[in-house]
Order: sequence, then C-alpha cells, then structure tokens
Amino acid sequence: MIFVKEDYREYRTGQGVPHDGEFICQSGKKATLAKHETFPSCPVSGNETTWKPEKQ
Repeated sequence: MIFVKEDYREYRTGQGVPHDGEFICQSGKKATLAKHETFPSCPVSGNETTWKPEKQ
C-alpha cells in the first residue's frame, strides 16, 4: 500500500476543504480557506481549477 502525503494532494473546485489553511490555485493566487468550505473557482479566470496547500 502506498501512502501519499496530504501536502501534495490537489483539490478541485467544488470539493470540500479538508483543513483550515492557505491554498494556491493553478494561477498562483493564494486563498485562506476554512475546513468544511468548498474550493472556489479560480480567482483569476473564474473557471474551475485545482488547489494545493501552501508549503509551510
């Protein structure tokens, strides 16, 4: 069984936010999101995008 560290996971627009924190979209824009919110559309294009947790 292979385990993937959560910091490398990508989340799509509309998915639930797994934990409070800073996330970065494909366009490089940061957003502070809270657990149980949903990932928004890209703040630059307005289209669906993917989000990654910001590296600490």
